[in-house]
Amino acid sequence: MANERLRALEDVEKEIAMVLQCAGNIILELSKDKHNASFLDRQLVQFQSSISRVENELSSQIRYLTQVATGQPHEGSTYSSRKDCQMALNRAEYAKVKLGELGRTCELMLEQPPAQQA
Repeated sequence: MANERLRALEDVEKEIAMVLQCAGNIILELSKDKHNASFLDRQLVQFQSSISRVENELSSQIRYLTQVATGQPHEGSTYSSRKDCQMALNRAEYAKVKLGELGRTCELMLEQPPAQQA
């Protein structure tokens, strides 16, 4: 799952490079005295489709990250389970410390001689 997400981001990076290349080609062609209209049209179509793919994939990635960040269940996440487990371990350790303190208090009470009656 994580590898797929990283691969998708690498594809987005390639698409952004394509967008920049198309933009550069369009500017270069427009700087000429005579433009090649069909070349400009092809570059524009490629530019627009690449921008659309980048926008769609980044939106998808943002939706995924929003799910992860808000703690909603999602495929491949163990954060919630790990957090619950860690909290249970913390509560168990706290109970162990308190029981130890209670045991020491009981031992001290048993070691003291009984109070003499008047």
